Amino acid sequence: MSMRSRRTGEGVGLAPDPARHPQAIVQVYAARCAGWLGWFGVHTWVAAKPAGAYAYTVYEVIDWRLRLCGSAVAIRRRAPDARWAGHAPQLLAQRRGDGVDALIGRIDRAARAYPWARTYRVWPGPNSNTFIAYLARAVPELEVDLPPTAVGKDFLGHRLVATAPSGAGFQLSLFGLLGVLASGVEGVEVNVLGLNFGVDARSATLRLPLAGRLGAARVPPGAPERAPRRLGAPS
Repeated sequence: MSMRSRRTGEGVGLAPDPARHPQAIVQVYAARCAGWLGWFGVHTWVAAKPAGAYAYTVYEVIDWRLRLCGSAVAIRRRAPDARWAGHAPQLLAQRRGDGVDALIGRIDRAARAYPWARTYRVWPGPNSNTFIAYLARAVPELEVDLPPTAVGKDFLGHRLVATAPSGAGFQLSLFGLLGVLASGVEGVEVNVLGLNFGVDARSATLRLPLAGRLGAARVPPGAPERAPRRLGAPS
């Protein structure tokens, strides 16, 4: 899900400075959308920096790019942790160091093979969260836990069965409108008309529409331990 951005263009301090961190880095972010959409959903993106690179490449889907460029997929250099629509992003997943260059190559290939690059629907998808869920399934090593506010993450097109967006467990979905998923990363979620309700028993958290993830924050591998308690809450 996305809407025309009002980013400042400057990062908020979640991304390591490439000049000081030469190792390969991949990060996954989410931030609330603009306007009324922000009450319901977030926009997600992936930022990648190969070893020795001095800038990040950001992979995301943006609705207006489809009208201007014929493809909603944007692959470009920008501040990886910039605000989206004025909202500070949250770090959902991170990988650094050995082996990450190979993950970046797989992310790039998956992004360029995204099957819905010429289609965009805010609800129930395909949208920006559908794209990031697609990349996450292609690179399960990221263990991305997309929040329940990532509306569109459950859209599978004409497929009914897939792995969960984290790349673990399983998911049943009917065009992103009705479904269920279960995995060791996301817990258990039920999707009703694009709204997700669930529980992660391991960390005693609830997963709710609008509110996001409530309870103890899950700290994914490589992420800072000061992760926010409410993943997907409005900024």
